[in-house]
Amino acid sequence: MKRIRIAAICAAQALILASPAAGHAFLDHALPPVGGTVRSPPEEVRLWFTQELEPAFSTVSVQDANGKRVDKADVKVEGDGAVMRVSLPKLDPGRYKVTWRALSVDTHVTEGDFTFEVAR
Repeated sequence: MKRIRIAAICAAQALILASPAAGHAFLDHALPPVGGTVRSPPEEVRLWFTQELEPAFSTVSVQDANGKRVDKADVKVEGDGAVMRVSLPKLDPGRYKVTWRALSVDTHVTEGDFTFEVAR
C-alpha cells in the first residue's frame, strides 16, 4: 500500500512539474478579430497568447492585399508578457494579413497568420 501511495505522489509531482514546460505560446485571440470585419480602421493589432513571450524573438507584421507591409514596425510585448502589439497607420478599406511568430519563454516557437477586413 505504501509503494502505491509513493508511486502516486511521484506521478502527480511529475505531471505538475512537466505541464508548464510542455506548452507552447499559441494565439488565444486577437483584435481585430481573426477573420473579422471592422467598420473603422484599427489603430493597432493586438494579439493575446497562452504563454509569456520572449520579446526579442517574437514578431508581428501586417500586410495589405498586395503584400506590402503597412504596420509601423513598433512591435511590443506588454502586460503579463503574453500580449504582443503593433501600431498601424490609418488603413484604407480592404483585406489585411497579420503574420506572427512567437517564441515562448520555454523556448518553443509557434507561428501563424490570419486576415481581417476594414469595411468600405
